Amino acid sequence: MDEVDSRVLAELRKDGRASISAVAQATHISRANAYARVNRLIESHVITGFGARVDPVLAGQHSSAYVTLTVNQASWQEMRARLAQIPEVVHVALVGGDYDVMLLVRARDNGDLRRVVLEELQAIPAVRTTKTALIFEDFETIQA
Repeated sequence: MDEVDSRVLAELRKDGRASISAVAQATHISRANAYARVNRLIESHVITGFGARVDPVLAGQHSSAYVTLTVNQASWQEMRARLAQIPEVVHVALVGGDYDVMLLVRARDNGDLRRVVLEELQAIPAVRTTKTALIFEDFETIQA
């Protein structure tokens, strides 16, 4: 990774659908160089995929929360597999501090969010405690 790679990544973060020509022009490198760099970043797993940024409210997910879990750490792999099966859990982070895991949960409404936390998350044997912080509004800091 060098400074040019960082500029290429910044352009792709702004618009993952940008053409190689557009990336090359924005980063002031040749098209061939941009193509080679993007391919190398993909092959080295720096770029792990391409996706769409979705407005959760417009997509029908009107209730969002960060949910922290205190867990039996010996069961982390099993719990990780269970979390991956809950479609409302859109991000999982193993963290250090007062809790062990932080989740971003997006649900249809507060009733659905309640179901996810009380019926799905707390039903996982490794989960000892949960704490939920509702998100009133969120936004991305990546500028398009």
